[in-house]
Amino acid sequence: MTRLEQQIRFILDADKLKQVVRRTRLIEPHGVESRFENTAEHSWHIALMAMVLEEHSNEHVDILRVLKMLLVHDLVEIDAGDTPAFGEQGSKESAEAAAADRIFSLLPEDQRDEFHALWREFEERATPESRFANAMDRMLPSFQNIANLGGSWRDFHVHRAKADARLSPIGDGSAAVWEAVRQVLDEAERQGLLKSDARG
Repeated sequence: MTRLEQQIRFILDADKLKQVVRRTRLIEPHGVESRFENTAEHSWHIALMAMVLEEHSNEHVDILRVLKMLLVHDLVEIDAGDTPAFGEQGSKESAEAAAADRIFSLLPEDQRDEFHALWREFEERATPESRFANAMDRMLPSFQNIANLGGSWRDFHVHRAKADARLSPIGDGSAAVWEAVRQVLDEAERQGLLKSDARG
């Protein structure tokens, strides 16, 4: 198989990401309930957000590396499926590791290694780029949920402490973005869209 044939095979496999449905709904005006987004839509949106919000990163970042990370990190959901942030995590790590091995192995060796390294870097959150990428990945659903009268918070009966625990790593990538998200969480709690505590 030629290099181009390998790359085309990977690109066609990546099309399957459009069929992976997340538990977050699209934002509709006036609280109208909309369809669930797919993971390809999510990946595009957070890559765009990173371009727009780069200036709010806590540290200088190589934005091209951030974009690559954001476009690659969810490809594992083709095999592993989407694991909702507030749902049961189960064997997510092992399933996603196996998916990364299969999906990235479709590429020529140099690109396989690059994409696998980007995926691991995102997961480990040890570099400025990965911390900012994770901030982008975790930010958007809060805005979608409050626009959708609770969205996945409502579906999973999420209380504020759990939301804070899941979303606080945003602050590692961008203190400004974390403050904006905290304001959304405060408003959601005031509206009763987030339970005030574990007993609520």
